[in-house]
Amino acid sequence: MTFTPAEQPTLYFIGVTTGQSSIMRVFPAWASHLGLKDTRIQGMDFALHTEREAYRRAVTFIKDDPLSCGALVTTHKLDLFAACRDLFEIIDPLAALTAETSCLSKKNGALACHAKDPLTAGLAIDGFLPPQHFADTGGALFCMGAGGASIAITWHLLQPSRGADRPSKIVVSDRSEERLHHIRTIHQTMGADIPVDYVTASGPAENDAVLAGMPPASLVINATGLGKDAPGSPLGDGARFPERAIAWDLNYRGDLVFLDQARGQAGDAGLQVEDGWTYFLHGWTQVIAEVFGIAVPTSGPDFEAVGRVAAQASGRAS
Repeated sequence: MTFTPAEQPTLYFIGVTTGQSSIMRVFPAWASHLGLKDTRIQGMDFALHTEREAYRRAVTFIKDDPLSCGALVTTHKLDLFAACRDLFEIIDPLAALTAETSCLSKKNGALACHAKDPLTAGLAIDGFLPPQHFADTGGALFCMGAGGASIAITWHLLQPSRGADRPSKIVVSDRSEERLHHIRTIHQTMGADIPVDYVTASGPAENDAVLAGMPPASLVINATGLGKDAPGSPLGDGARFPERAIAWDLNYRGDLVFLDQARGQAGDAGLQVEDGWTYFLHGWTQVIAEVFGIAVPTSGPDFEAVGRVAAQASGRAS
């Protein structure tokens, strides 16, 4: 991949299929709404778990190019951090803890990396979870996928400040033993005081078995990328959600098989089904705020206005 110096302030989107994302239509509308009218967005696509030098070339380009302001990183958060850690002159505490980065910015000429997902995942979760959900129901958390998003989600829900409103237990599954080891190490560093199980899932069968043992009102999350970065679902077609579960797919575009599976059971099992749209809004607006040094609301009428702008630009409102 070759990189051309930016001719105007540019935010990069480091992902897998960035051209298919709504952000390519949403960002120009947000730039106008937020007073960033001279800025643009540019995608950088990399295959999953690409070679180390590819990440380093991209980050070095952003670091050295004057009008390249920063980047949002999705899918590659762990791999890019591991490949480029020595290139970052500032590493925020959560990035250091989680060994991942979802945001690159420049601070007085120094390249900074941030882990924004613990903030944005928390904003999204607390936006759709009923008040005191875990405290009132005894529900657990089953997170399929052990990447950066799952690290952020479990970090948020393990916080002692939540008091009794934390899952009764947590199960994280992934096909990668290395990623499961990584998230386990983070939980140990945090001093997690809730039972956490780590399950190697080579396919849907293992996830289906875990799901069958989850208590009612559990939060069940597809954080694998399946349905967006690759086709399919981490669950088999015969999987059954617990009664009154909350099914959350971090995706909002793609074939969304996991969402279809949950919606098919929603009426009989009393499920609450959520897609990744609000997560998308928080994820992008918090990175934009960091990169361009502006304030973007996280709730209330002003945040709702930001959401309407995005929905109209993406076609979601139609």
